Amino acid sequence: MKLPPFQSLVDEHGTDLHRYLVAVVGPHDGADAFQETLLAALRAYPSVTSDRNLRGWLFTIAHRKVIDQARSRARRALPVAETPDIGVHDADGTDRTLWTAVAQLPAKQRSAVVQRYLLDRPYAEIAQVIGSSEDAARQNVRAGLRRLREVIPREEVLQ
Repeated sequence: MKLPPFQSLVDEHGTDLHRYLVAVVGPHDGADAFQETLLAALRAYPSVTSDRNLRGWLFTIAHRKVIDQARSRARRALPVAETPDIGVHDADGTDRTLWTAVAQLPAKQRSAVVQRYLLDRPYAEIAQVIGSSEDAARQNVRAGLRRLREVIPREEVLQ
C-alpha cells in the first residue's frame, strides 16, 4: 500500500477541514486549529498503515485539536480593561475558614484537593504524587470535598 503525497491529501480535504474548524471554534482559533491539525497530521503521516479513510483520519485529528483548544481556553485568563480593586482574601473570613478546613483533612485528601483545585493538576499526576492509582486519586479528591462540604456551606466550597 502506497500513501498519496501529503500535499495531495491537503489539497483534496484542506478546504473542508478549514471550514469545519472555523465553524466549530471561530475564524481566529479556527486558523490556529487548522495549522495545528496539519502539523499533527504531517508528523503522524509516515506511520499511517491504511489509505482507506484518510479524510476521516484528518477530521479525527481536527476534532481532537478542537477539544484541546476548548480545554486550553478554559484555563486561559480573560483580559479585562481594569482589574477590580479587591483584596486577595475575602473580608468575611471565607478563605481562612476554607483553608483551616483543608488543613484538617487527612494528608492524602489534603494533597489531592490542593493539587486538583489549586494547582489544576490532572488525576494521573496527583496519583503519582500521593503514590496511588488514578482511581484512588479521584476518590481522595471526592472524599476531601465531601468532608469540606460538611464543615463549610456548599457555596463556599471548591466546585
